[in-house]
Amino acid sequence: MWVTDHARLVSVLWLLTIVGLGAFAPQVEHNLSGAGWQANGSESVEARELAREHFGGNASSAIQVVVRSTDGPVTEGDGQQVLAKVTNILEQEPRIAEVVPPTPGATLSQDGETAIVLAGAGADTNEMVRVATDIKGELQGLSTETVEVNPTGSSLLWSDFNEANLDAMLKSEFMSWPVTLAILVLAFGALVAAGLPLILTLAGLVASAGSLVLINELVPVSIWAMNFAMMFALALGIDYALFIVVRYRAARAARRSADPAMAAADRRWAIAQTMDTAGKAVLLSGMTVLISLSAVMLVPSPSFRSMAGGIMLSVVFVLAATLTLLPLVLVKLDDRINKFALPWSRSGEHRSAKFAAWGERLWKRPLTWGLASLVVLVALAAPILGLQTAMPSIKVLPEDASARVGYDRVQESFGEGAPGTLQIVTAGADADATTAVLAADDGIAAAMAPMPAADGSDLVLVQAVPTVDPSDPALGDTVERLRADLPDSALVGGAAVENLDLKSQLDESTPIVIGVVLVLGFLLLLVALQAPLISLLGTLASLLSTAAAFGVARLIFQEGYGADLLGFEPQGFLDAWAPVFFFAMIFAIAMDYTVFLLASAKEHYERSGDAKDAMVGSLAHSGRVIFAAGAVMVAVFFTFALSGPIPPKEMGVVLGIAVLLDAFLVRLVLLPVMLRLTGHAAWYSPAWLRKVLPNITFAHD
Repeated sequence: MWVTDHARLVSVLWLLTIVGLGAFAPQVEHNLSGAGWQANGSESVEARELAREHFGGNASSAIQVVVRSTDGPVTEGDGQQVLAKVTNILEQEPRIAEVVPPTPGATLSQDGETAIVLAGAGADTNEMVRVATDIKGELQGLSTETVEVNPTGSSLLWSDFNEANLDAMLKSEFMSWPVTLAILVLAFGALVAAGLPLILTLAGLVASAGSLVLINELVPVSIWAMNFAMMFALALGIDYALFIVVRYRAARAARRSADPAMAAADRRWAIAQTMDTAGKAVLLSGMTVLISLSAVMLVPSPSFRSMAGGIMLSVVFVLAATLTLLPLVLVKLDDRINKFALPWSRSGEHRSAKFAAWGERLWKRPLTWGLASLVVLVALAAPILGLQTAMPSIKVLPEDASARVGYDRVQESFGEGAPGTLQIVTAGADADATTAVLAADDGIAAAMAPMPAADGSDLVLVQAVPTVDPSDPALGDTVERLRADLPDSALVGGAAVENLDLKSQLDESTPIVIGVVLVLGFLLLLVALQAPLISLLGTLASLLSTAAAFGVARLIFQEGYGADLLGFEPQGFLDAWAPVFFFAMIFAIAMDYTVFLLASAKEHYERSGDAKDAMVGSLAHSGRVIFAAGAVMVAVFFTFALSGPIPPKEMGVVLGIAVLLDAFLVRLVLLPVMLRLTGHAAWYSPAWLRKVLPNITFAHD
């Protein structure tokens, strides 16, 4: 009601926010960082920084320009001219440190047809990804009929990957919006009402995009933060608006007056009832989402922290728009929200007769329906027992991407493990001992002579080529063995080792993040519902849909079932960030529906004190919203499974299946069955707990 009483102030504040932050939004794709996939504090990151500082930028973030000739030695004729042009381009780039020409026995192949020009990293990893983006087109443009130029390396990989990922995200957004609008029209039954969630979501996205640009000036923010924020804001913004708009239309229909003089008072009463019930549920749902995602901050990796932060920022803006701007718009539009209404929706009835009948059916046969849904979920979750994870391989890139072509050329000319060359930084006194350990290790194909530090410090850099591809699990065994056998001063690094260290960090962090998410989710539900048993059951039920989603993901991405249909080449594993990051996202979405359903159930129980009314009434009043919201989310997520590299496909499939199972099996079948079987005990709260918890109610007279 405060919002409607201060309509001009709220409108001006939102206009200033959208215009002010929106001015920075167009810069988001250019300004945000492209790297950050590392485990802060790890040995490999320390080795990379020492290599960059003391060895002319010869670090994992250096750019390797692969020049290959099909007409004789690459150091002669056209190849020689192309090498000179490549060197000139690299030397003119101020963010590149030392440029190292091809060296026989190291970066010049034995047949003389392939050469690597090394461009040292003269800036941090994020800036080197930008360098790669800026110069790769010009370098590839030097190719002739007989000479092929392909820059590659870690910085190029992330540049090509971020580019392919952005194209996929934009394509997915383009596909999802019309599908989403169609579902919303069917759900709302009116074009104007259906358009509101999209407009509000767009306002939240513009504000969050501009905010990310400003935050990036202080702390590097991953480009993935915006990509995930776009997807999450669209899905959640529609959910929240759907819940509130449906409730407002029902409240207005219940109090619609024939007396025009009473219209304003009726609108105020309707918006007050809406925000005191649905608005409260949306606020608690948004808090649950923020709490779930905040647990990802426990992973000490810049990319993960900025991605979680970006999503949280978008949720904050969407939540703010839902709780302040949407009520104002609803009151101003009032009955005009039903413009262009479809025939079946003109009544504005909030209670769904079909979902009420479904609730009655579940009440009569709870064990039959409950066990059926449980069997389906457990069967789908079973494959999770064989799930394997690893950092993404070169297969995540399109086959024609520069980094992948260069990678293949390096592998063909210098050996299977050449793209994953290890970099060992050690004290000068330990150089001989280091080379001896490398020579004796079966996992090392060749080791270069120790390179003295360019600045005269007492350090040497030894580069070693492993015998296996960088994505082969055997590389991890080799690195672990070397770290045990090498002198104490030696630090083992390289792009492939940074991936291994990040995977180890993710494996360690995953149980902690999952535990924190579950505990915080339970506590928030407990505060909202003040009922320990149903809060616990609601929290644990989310694990079923999550496990089932990962079980299906294993069959698709690890075993390759349906890979041809989705258009990708399976890596033989799930990307290592999936368990921790996708779990937090899935749990956040699952609790979204849990809050909607249980808030409605608590509202009915507060009014009647009847367990059956709570269960059947919650389905009758929130089932249609959950069904429609679930359909929207599934449509949004599955569009990401249809285009682009493997990681967006993983995200789309895992989240889409999780929402599909959670909304339709867990929230509309299993959780109501739990309410039926627990009866009044579901809402029992000991006296001492009621004294501790704040008094939150959902019933509104």
